Amino acid sequence: MKKLLFFALAFIFLATSAQGKTLKMALDADPESMDPHVQLSGGMLQYTHLCFDPLIRWTKDMKFEPRLATKWERIDDLTVRFYLREGVKFHSGNTFTAADVAWTMDRLKKSEDFKGLFTSFAEPKIIDDYTIDIITTEPYPLVENMATYIFPLDSKFYTGTDEKGLPKDAIVKTEYSFANQNQSGSGPFYVESREQGVKMVYKRFADYWDKDSKGNVNEIILTPIKENATRTAALLSGGVDFIAPVPPQDFNRLSTNKDINLVSMAGSRIITFQLNQKRKPEFANLKVRQAIIAAIDNAGIVAKLMKGTATAAQQQGPEGFDGYVEDLTPRFDLAKAKQLMKEAGFEKGFEATMIAPNNRYVNDEKIAEAVVSMLSKIGIKISLKTMPKAQYWDEFDAQVADIQMVGWHSDTEDSANYSEYLLMCPNKDTGKGQYNSGNYCNAKLDELVNQANVENDRVKRRALLQEVEKIAYEDAAYVPLHWQNLSWAAKKGVNIEPVVNIMDFPYLGDLVVE
Repeated sequence: MKKLLFFALAFIFLATSAQGKTLKMALDADPESMDPHVQLSGGMLQYTHLCFDPLIRWTKDMKFEPRLATKWERIDDLTVRFYLREGVKFHSGNTFTAADVAWTMDRLKKSEDFKGLFTSFAEPKIIDDYTIDIITTEPYPLVENMATYIFPLDSKFYTGTDEKGLPKDAIVKTEYSFANQNQSGSGPFYVESREQGVKMVYKRFADYWDKDSKGNVNEIILTPIKENATRTAALLSGGVDFIAPVPPQDFNRLSTNKDINLVSMAGSRIITFQLNQKRKPEFANLKVRQAIIAAIDNAGIVAKLMKGTATAAQQQGPEGFDGYVEDLTPRFDLAKAKQLMKEAGFEKGFEATMIAPNNRYVNDEKIAEAVVSMLSKIGIKISLKTMPKAQYWDEFDAQVADIQMVGWHSDTEDSANYSEYLLMCPNKDTGKGQYNSGNYCNAKLDELVNQANVENDRVKRRALLQEVEKIAYEDAAYVPLHWQNLSWAAKKGVNIEPVVNIMDFPYLGDLVVE
């Protein structure tokens, strides 16, 4: 009897230890909200992958794999039919159906940040509870790509009014809303507690549908640590198990530490500055914009500040993207920059304001400071203000400064998406140009992007997207800096390599901790 009791206790202990791991995670910032449709940003999408599931998702080798959709097929030029997974529960206990997909797509088209992605989509057609047709208004080659951004929300949970009498489905960026403070998704984790800027605790959802996942993390404790040195120190001291991003200056130290797993890969997030042509008339002058680009040594920034953990950029998408143009050469030339300022009539320079985040991109504040110094050499005196990303995006949207930093990872893993959000003429109705705080506007560029979005011939589409990059280069439409490498580090036994990816959305539901 004692032996049976011993083995029973041992089995319980082993099962608990296998399925009850806690991951202490430190990121440079925590999510701005609990509403996945409030902001289109990498940090928010990382959160979304924890608490919600998409119809399909990217694999590590950039293929598609089923999630809430088990299979899909093209019915005609405008229609892709998705067959949905049965037996999925939301965190509230409600059952997932096609109605939740349709409701979510309708809400996405109401979001200031997301509607630009869905302008080509018509109202979906529900065939039955587990079949839905996603329909576009014209042939669109990226329906599968876009399905990775459809994370069905619990429509019953978000319908109606809250205790304040306000609509639960309201999308509110900065103030109170039900969705900003409550969530019900179908993902592997739910939010147990949240103290903005201090700590966020996720618990594993007991009724999560993916029983084939080997993930054994039962709890995630997220602590935002903005300071690079403090974040690395927390990992080395054992205060946390997993950090991201890894500061460039710590790559060598962590890569040679036998107790640390360091994973890095080339990324496609372009870091840029935008020059507001409406707010600052000087920036409407082509030669001034060309001078600014010529004054900035982006290769030097990569070498000195990024320690080689980035790639200097002259265009939006890196090599491998359809729009990439090989012969767009570097433009740093200080003597030419000074000459251009003289030709523009600003030989003595002028003053301008700049804002940048200090915890959104790797070394963002230091990069901004370096650019301020470089621009001073052509007489442009910059007043710089940096701030945490929790405050930054409201200021960015309000276009409070003449020069604003923004980084962008293509939502569709496709060249067109950069231009749709960063370069197309700002349009509140369509959502195009939503993050174009430079107010650059070129009708020809817009036309080419729109043509590319309905072109199914890969060769023709590539030519259109390459022409877009050439126009932006010649127009000095924005200031390209570099493509930021991705990096993560964890203590030994936290097997991060299989769950991280070029999208920078770690699939922590599948994380195995030994």
